[in-house]
Amino acid sequence: MSVFAAPGAYDRAITVFSPDGRLFQVEYAMELVNRGATILGISCSEGAILGAEETVDPLEKAGSSWKIFKLDNHIGAAIVGLSSDARVLIDQARVYAQTNKLTYDEPIDVEVITKRICDIKQLYTQHAGVRPFGVSMIFGGVDKTGNHVFGTHPSGTYRAYKARAEGAGRETVMKILKDEYREDMNLKEAAKFAVKCLVKALEARQLPPRIKITVISSATQKMEMLSADKIEEHMKELGLGK
Repeated sequence: MSVFAAPGAYDRAITVFSPDGRLFQVEYAMELVNRGATILGISCSEGAILGAEETVDPLEKAGSSWKIFKLDNHIGAAIVGLSSDARVLIDQARVYAQTNKLTYDEPIDVEVITKRICDIKQLYTQHAGVRPFGVSMIFGGVDKTGNHVFGTHPSGTYRAYKARAEGAGRETVMKILKDEYREDMNLKEAAKFAVKCLVKALEARQLPPRIKITVISSATQKMEMLSADKIEEHMKELGLGK
């Protein structure tokens, strides 16, 4: 017989640890993330890539559903989980980016903006009357210290990665990343690699290949969304989406 209480005894208060050291509300938030549309981030020799599956309702207006957001010219974020929670954090991240530019007359570092957003997430794991943010974000960008990808957790934890994926297709994408990722990929190769990862993740779940890819070049330090035609071109070169 287990000496630990059932989850139901501890999952109603975010500030209470279970006897085995777990915060169930944070774990539930992560379960929400694991059911969402797949996102990924890839750091390469010439910049950073962000990609996301695109889920569109048949009657939804094109361009109204976004999983990738620009925070500043040189930084973007891909989100998975509750879009409403993400919207609040994205707005705050943009404020941080502009405040840094006005205060110090220079673009904010990718890790600095990641840490500040994770500080907000962490705060919502230790106060009564609130719940954790039900969203994970992958930050990608370039700054004076190099090209970066940071993965974040609903608890407020963040880590730097060479490549990272979250969401429903995470296992499929992470297997490809572990087997085929190379640090010396240029921006075009990395974008094509991101297309392959996301299309394979969709195919594994028998879903149509609808994806968005953003590139952030270290040469220009500017974020640019790839056109649908360019993504289609990459898919043809890879022999995917037929």
